[in-house]
Amino acid sequence: MILSDSEILKCIDEGTIVIEPFDRERLGTNSYDVRLGAALATYRDPVLDAKKHNEVDHFTIPEEGIVLEPGKTYLGVTQEYTETHAHVPFLEGKSSVGRLGIDIHATAGKGDVGFCNHWTLEISVHQPVRVYAGMPIAQLIYFEVQGDIIQYYNKKRSAKYNERRTVPVESMMWKNQF
Repeated sequence: MILSDSEILKCIDEGTIVIEPFDRERLGTNSYDVRLGAALATYRDPVLDAKKHNEVDHFTIPEEGIVLEPGKTYLGVTQEYTETHAHVPFLEGKSSVGRLGIDIHATAGKGDVGFCNHWTLEISVHQPVRVYAGMPIAQLIYFEVQGDIIQYYNKKRSAKYNERRTVPVESMMWKNQF
């Protein structure tokens, strides 16, 4: 079951959902709009290796925006910090963003119960597109969880994305054993 606007507000009041900063104007019927933060990153190497730490270069979107180019992976970040203690958060692109040919996540649209952080966005474009810090970029949708939670994400020792950061975080695949 997807939470409605009134349920999202109730959960914010109860502290099971945290959105900072929260703006009532960005609350939809059953979602909350998040904005693109000013920080972006791109990988340094043209060939990425799943078994090694692929380093990134961080940069800031200037006031006049920045043109994203096809064929490149950009890591972005939401302006909003979120916490979800009793629901499964899903990050989905906004239709207006998709109609500009911008994909905001390659595969990682689902968060875990206990995820507490800014969201890293895996941005790609189909043609050159100018983007701006603060523009609406995605929406959070919250799903009910059935059953007891055994292990919250923010309590897992193996969680790779727990450190609170306001910049995009590169892949930590290399920390997996394979």
